[in-house]
Amino acid sequence: MRLKVRSLRRAVKGDLPIEFVPQQLTSYGGLELFARYFRKLALVVRLRGALAALPSDYGSARLALLVVGLFYVGARRLEHLQYLVGDPLIARFCGLARLPTARTMSNWLKQFTQTPLAPLIALNHDLVVETLAACRLPRLTIDVDGTVVCTGAQVQWAFRGFNPHHRKHLSYYPLLAHVAQTGHVLRLKNRPGNVHDSKQAVAFVRELIDSVRAGLGRALPLEFRMAAAFFQRDILRLLAARGCAYAIKVGYWSWLPLKQLAAERRDWTPLAPGVTGFEHRLTIPQWRLDVRVMIYRKHVRHESRKNFQLDLFTPDDGHFEYYAVATNMTLGLAALFAFVCGRGAQEKTIAELKGEFALDVVPTNHYGANSAWQQLSVLAHNLVRSFQLDTGAEPKPRSRKRTYAYLFRSMRTLRFLVVARAGRVVRIGGRTRLRLAQNPGVQRLYDRLQHALAA
Repeated sequence: MRLKVRSLRRAVKGDLPIEFVPQQLTSYGGLELFARYFRKLALVVRLRGALAALPSDYGSARLALLVVGLFYVGARRLEHLQYLVGDPLIARFCGLARLPTARTMSNWLKQFTQTPLAPLIALNHDLVVETLAACRLPRLTIDVDGTVVCTGAQVQWAFRGFNPHHRKHLSYYPLLAHVAQTGHVLRLKNRPGNVHDSKQAVAFVRELIDSVRAGLGRALPLEFRMAAAFFQRDILRLLAARGCAYAIKVGYWSWLPLKQLAAERRDWTPLAPGVTGFEHRLTIPQWRLDVRVMIYRKHVRHESRKNFQLDLFTPDDGHFEYYAVATNMTLGLAALFAFVCGRGAQEKTIAELKGEFALDVVPTNHYGANSAWQQLSVLAHNLVRSFQLDTGAEPKPRSRKRTYAYLFRSMRTLRFLVVARAGRVVRIGGRTRLRLAQNPGVQRLYDRLQHALAA
């Protein structure tokens, strides 16, 4: 049936008056689903135990949940709290009758030092290990890398360091351990911005190996992928002594003969379109180590940023990018190339942490407070990943890159599909209910998630 044209249009002749009145309306109805999941995890009880050393009239566990809720609704700064006052689902999510001000939250965060921060780090690790144990993965691939967080000029322990995009900015340089199969962040350690990428990495990796094996058992194979900054003697010896597999990029340093080996090589094995490589047993007398090294080159149309390659190697072959990988794995040239390429998947997780979970935000000028903010950001991210796994994330086909084993939705997508749903909190028959606008697609999604949570 064809509708009349005049029935499709509507005349608008004036502005609607805007009025603000007390109502039990919410813009974030989907927070109720996350709240149900957190109750099944007993998250409030566990946060209360982890933050017992921090006194607060509001309750430190509830304030931590409030920060997590900020990330879920899209707020990025403590100042955004004033725009959430009056939303019943925000208050219900964190268990507060009155939301604190930004100043109160800032003062609470400034109570964090290394001592009360340690239980929060342990809680985050335990929650991830519990999820990984339920997944029953055949192996655990961990990517270790650092990322830059720019700060202001008055922020404690912020220094000018290696920041290719903002060379004069002061910054932090946190170190992260990323689980390739699920996207969880097992551990994060905040550091000043002027340290080398491998600073404190040996102790970081040692504690990581011990805690993972304590939670998942010694039989689970562990694999590590790292950048060239982590090609250090102590790290290589630690991973070998603990029986961990590794693939670590090797820098073209002057005291290593990698440039000479690549220049003298005539027969390169084809591995992928435009990619060739060869294997070499490299002896490092300074470290008294003998390591297996794969040297790769990739044909590119542009001149490399490191212009030595065009002059050092055959100019008439075009432009190449060279890199080497040290490994103790039994993978061949092609398989190891795919495995090393999978390390780039962690950049997607780090980008989401900064863009959707405010990891790149520096809320105060206090080092402990900023470190706690980073831990709460990682906690919120890990809980979202676990929520998707426990509510039926679809498995992905296995890949030689060993990246995500499941199909995950980003926080931006979840915020649109699940969280940002306007509703009204009503009381019918003596019981409080949340009523949303009728939408068949949203109803099917909510029914599926509620069924999964109930199961």
